[in-house]
Amino acid sequence: MFENILPLYGLNSDKATVKLFGDGLINHTWKVTTDTQNYILQKVNNEVFKMPKDIDRNISLIKQYLDVEYPNYLFVSPVSDLNGHSLLDTANGYFRLFPFIEGSTSLNSLTNKEEAYEAAKQFGKFSRILAGFDATQLGITIPDFHNLKLRYSQFQIACKNASEERLEKAKDSITFITEHKGIVDTYINIVANNEIPLRVIHHDTKINNVLFDKKNNGLCVIDLDTVMPGYFISDVGDMMRTYLAEASEEETDLSKISIRKEFYTAIYDGYMEEMKDVLTETEKQYFTYSGKFIIYMQAIRFLADYLQNDIYYGAKYEGHNFNRALNQIQLLKEYIKLEGEL
Repeated sequence: MFENILPLYGLNSDKATVKLFGDGLINHTWKVTTDTQNYILQKVNNEVFKMPKDIDRNISLIKQYLDVEYPNYLFVSPVSDLNGHSLLDTANGYFRLFPFIEGSTSLNSLTNKEEAYEAAKQFGKFSRILAGFDATQLGITIPDFHNLKLRYSQFQIACKNASEERLEKAKDSITFITEHKGIVDTYINIVANNEIPLRVIHHDTKINNVLFDKKNNGLCVIDLDTVMPGYFISDVGDMMRTYLAEASEEETDLSKISIRKEFYTAIYDGYMEEMKDVLTETEKQYFTYSGKFIIYMQAIRFLADYLQNDIYYGAKYEGHNFNRALNQIQLLKEYIKLEGEL
């Protein structure tokens, strides 16, 4: 396969070393090492991203804007092939090639609040420098990705169609989700009344989507497939969900799930350092809500999938998605306990 792909970029496949790189769950990624330069080769998962050309167009539009307005910003965009294309449509699927940023590293987990601060600052910076870009120019790469109204509707349908056995096992979780529907109502009100503006939003702010230098200073954000119009609560909320708890979403011992308040402060300080003059006063009022928004949404997605016999996420063992849902529900409970203090 590589012998057919690399020459399209003018690279000699016989003199290049290609090895699997990273642990991404969606796209297949390899590091390409040559005598002169190193690259990242990626095969786009077009089962998840149905319109890869929309992703390519989004990245191209953003690059054109940044080249003019912020030429010194490190924006990691695909390399063009010999025909000037940044996305290859081949018999083996869609591919793109990125320059490898030498001296950079990414993290799979957070070990201190300084890392959380640097990551939040980078995601804030990304939205800040694109504040003047018309977000409606961008295509929707995953329709309804963070549409909480739709996710709750899907959850209700899952409850109606689930087996008696799974409904019985999940009854306490279903009750909790239903009792906290006010989180959905708040989202519906935000959207219906245009309370906060659409912005260019990353939508996937987990820690390994930030590049750091050797001193652990943030360099830039990467993995731009989910960049599309959205609300700032998506980016901030995803950081809350994935940074605040030391335990991962796979943890089954719920006693290990707690909120690291100093990490909340780090997220706030890093993000607001970049966005304090960009966010509206109304947006600022929803900063803490953003954590509830995303944690709640992920809880109902896991629970709905369990009720639907694990058709979306799959399951590595019996009750896998139910345990994930319990994990996120516990995280939400801990978050709500501290909400006033936060």
